[in-house]
Amino acid sequence: MVSSAVFALGSAMTCAALAEPALPDLGSSVREIEPRRKSYVIPAAEIVGFDFLLNRIDRNLYGSEYEVTPSTIRRNLRHGWVVDNDPYKINQLLHPYQGSMYHGFARSAGLEFWESLGYTFAGSAMWEIAGENTPPSKNDQVASGVAGSFLGEVLFRMASLVLEKGEGGKFWRELYAGAISPPTAFNRHGFADRFSEIFNSKNPEYYSRVQVGTSATTQHAQGTSTETRHSELMADFSMDYGLPGKTGYHYDRPFDYFSFQVTASSESVIESMSTRGLLIGTDYEVGENYRGIWGLYGTYDYISPQLFRVSSTALSLGTTAQWRLSNSIVAQGTVLAGVGYAGVGTLHGTQDQLDYHYGIAPQGLLALRLIFGDRASLDVTGREFFVSGVSGAGGGGHDNIGRADFSFTLRLLREHAIAFKYLWSRRDPSYPGVNDFSQSHGTFGVYYAYLGNQRFGAVDWR
Repeated sequence: MVSSAVFALGSAMTCAALAEPALPDLGSSVREIEPRRKSYVIPAAEIVGFDFLLNRIDRNLYGSEYEVTPSTIRRNLRHGWVVDNDPYKINQLLHPYQGSMYHGFARSAGLEFWESLGYTFAGSAMWEIAGENTPPSKNDQVASGVAGSFLGEVLFRMASLVLEKGEGGKFWRELYAGAISPPTAFNRHGFADRFSEIFNSKNPEYYSRVQVGTSATTQHAQGTSTETRHSELMADFSMDYGLPGKTGYHYDRPFDYFSFQVTASSESVIESMSTRGLLIGTDYEVGENYRGIWGLYGTYDYISPQLFRVSSTALSLGTTAQWRLSNSIVAQGTVLAGVGYAGVGTLHGTQDQLDYHYGIAPQGLLALRLIFGDRASLDVTGREFFVSGVSGAGGGGHDNIGRADFSFTLRLLREHAIAFKYLWSRRDPSYPGVNDFSQSHGTFGVYYAYLGNQRFGAVDWR
């Protein structure tokens, strides 16, 4: 499978390239990829070639599970789709990244989002049938074929933004963009005469930030988990793209608005990753001081706070908006409610049979940022997942998971700031015949923050 180190490198490059103040619009010097330059054949061939090479690598690293023959392909074509129990990080983190590669090949070859999602879904199905000799897995298909597009579109957009607006010389912009979205770099340089145009972002309002610091455990109920650490080194990158309110910016394409966050830790490498993007929707205004967007969002979440892990791919209805409370105080927020397919389990657990639980998962999100002029911001985000036993595997039962994030950021000088964060996660499982083993984990951290916007992301439409 795709290496965690590769993904961590891409995240680090993203931080370096995008934690910069927004630059002026480049205007007509950057064009949308022209329809006459798109190709349906090239990304299809690239996905087939990528799967073949990945299969050969996995065959050498992991053995017989990847020994594919015509008979195993025929068997998988006839076999019903199952819920597999491959290592959690492979299924819920690396499979979405694998799917993002499919999406990136199609997107950088000039295809639109929905066309690229079709290629991603087909590429994932091909891997399930002809990339492994185990029965095809429906949880992998959701993770690679759907979450892969949600993640892949974000990576494609951020790589394109670096090429379009990033600082530094052309060599460094190309290097950063290639680390963020390798398929984009492959097509740009492999088919330079055809796919060298930079995707036109249409000059969105965006806000990025990088944080590096340390956190210590303040609350701990480990349940059946047996291995924990009381302190961690943490690094965090987040970006809000297409913030509502900017005059002249419209939401005509999927992911013209998105929010992305990835957190790395010394304990679990990737502690969390989440993305939410507007798939279908429009903007609106209420009076002079309130502007927003609403519609259908696609979301992907991966959360692993030492004791347990949860991951979900979902569709949600909701809104993202900005409300100018006064000349110096601005509120930004997102409210989502939807349903997805999620997996949950204990880390380093003593009851292996409960380590894997998949199911349909109603879920919700509330995010609020209060911006106090150019001096400080307060960010509060709450998530909840109810992972049922419907369409899943395991011994029945359900999981209720909550996560809350409180962060106060104080600007010290220009882009430099200090941030204080409290992060709380809780899992309340219920399984027939099993005693309660609720888990909770709270940490408090102090971070150095590098801010990519002078107004903490506040949009001024006056």
